[in-house]
Amino acid sequence: MTKDDKGWQWKFISVKIAIDTNPIYTTQAGTARYVNGLLRGLRQLSVPDLSVVPLAWETENFGYDQPGRILKTIWRELIWAPMIAPFVLRRNATDLLHITGGLVISIPRGIKSVHTILDCAVLRNPSRFRRWQRWTGGLRLHRQVVNADRIICISRFVAEEIMSLLGVPASRLDVVYLGSDFNDTGNAEESSPEGMDIQGEFFLFVGSLEPGKNLNLLRQVYELASARNVHLPPLIVVGARWAGVSNEGKVPGNWIYLGHQPDAVLRYLYRRAIALVFPSKYEGFGLPVLEAMSMGCPVICSKVASLPEVGGDAVKYADQTPGSYYDAMLQLMRNNDERQILRKLGYEQAGRFSWCRCVEETVSVYRSVIEGK
Repeated sequence: MTKDDKGWQWKFISVKIAIDTNPIYTTQAGTARYVNGLLRGLRQLSVPDLSVVPLAWETENFGYDQPGRILKTIWRELIWAPMIAPFVLRRNATDLLHITGGLVISIPRGIKSVHTILDCAVLRNPSRFRRWQRWTGGLRLHRQVVNADRIICISRFVAEEIMSLLGVPASRLDVVYLGSDFNDTGNAEESSPEGMDIQGEFFLFVGSLEPGKNLNLLRQVYELASARNVHLPPLIVVGARWAGVSNEGKVPGNWIYLGHQPDAVLRYLYRRAIALVFPSKYEGFGLPVLEAMSMGCPVICSKVASLPEVGGDAVKYADQTPGSYYDAMLQLMRNNDERQILRKLGYEQAGRFSWCRCVEETVSVYRSVIEGK
């Protein structure tokens, strides 16, 4: 038996952990940030006799051109996950597999598993998803619940959703919050968007551009401002799949769409925005809220899902109506003192979350599963 500097005891001379890193190759959203944060933290955390190995089909599938995307998805989900991954796990004499996303990997007999569930949106709000996504997403969640020795939830809200929608007892769940890749020390690289010189004030939206993020509400806010002859500063939109936004209605003329951007540009934008405006209807965590607070950017969001856990008392809450968001945006635009207060509170709230803490608590879950607790 060995003991590390955290006081954790390991019954095994060598514990081999495989971490599903497929999200790094399939998404540029929060799931990929989560996996990268875990890997980075595990490399930095000194735990004797704990060997961590990435497990993935290391082929990127970010584009939406067909049939390339669907063919890669079929290979990953129907061939690699059920056939190749189990072989790799057995060959490496893996003790525990941590599944970090929704991919259903066949787990060989004798290997323990920890599953992270990021949200239950496909069950709670099925209308947001295509028919095949509703079917496969629900199936994945149910299989994760059946296969997992323990389940990591990224917020108390997600834990409550799992208990309510999937009937899982609290004794099988562990809440482990995420961390932020950003801080406002001024040491990290930042740069303006390529080919753009952003002058003047602006609001910021960051997130995947799908209906649940509720960007349509912000379109209505700008329409309301126009009807009242009030000028709102431009909204800079960072996220993929702009075509879906334009299908929801006419886009206001002073919106600036930047697409997916590297972290250096996000730091630049967070530091200079009047506020992050984040009207999402449903979040398992809400990384943009944490990232904004970490960079001293005020946040406007709603008291829905996990957002009150992340934002605490450090954000400006608005009801999910155009009028409420209009009022909140106008108040922050005109009141620098309130922005400064939110910046200070945001720094303090963001300090409660870190990848170091996330990794330490995740390792504690590994320990409980390996030791059969």
